Amino acid sequence: MSRLAPHPVLSVALVLMWLFLTRFSLGHLVLGSVIALTAGWAVEHLHPSRPRFRRWIAVPRLISIVMRDILRSNIGVARIVLLGPDHPAYNSGFIDLELRLRDPNAIAVLALIVTATPGTSWVEYERHEGRLLLHVLDLKSDDDWQSLIHDRYEALLMEIFE
Repeated sequence: MSRLAPHPVLSVALVLMWLFLTRFSLGHLVLGSVIALTAGWAVEHLHPSRPRFRRWIAVPRLISIVMRDILRSNIGVARIVLLGPDHPAYNSGFIDLELRLRDPNAIAVLALIVTATPGTSWVEYERHEGRLLLHVLDLKSDDDWQSLIHDRYEALLMEIFE
């Protein structure tokens, strides 16, 4: 790490993402680099805790589960859009969960998973109580979502981070 680029991996990833989302030109490369370096400096001043992975072997399993769930969720949301919001099978709502996760990095990864999955929104997280409020587009049962979050995601995240 240097003073110019305190988080070089983050900066390079941001520049590559910027170039991927825009067209490649010298101007976009310069602008993306300035944004990436600024983001690296901002992260350096936030003093985030460094992630410590306890079990790397669980990471590919988590990625495959998340990718499969995102695919299923895309199909489910497409079905809801095609049926329309007035269809009797459509039922959205809020779910209140109590998380066992305490590691801030694991909670951040869970937030990324939830927000990347179509049809779900991370609404609120109460850190002191460990309460999470989710909005779900296709809410059939609270228990299904409780087990999905606790058994599939939270258990693996605890295995990886805690």
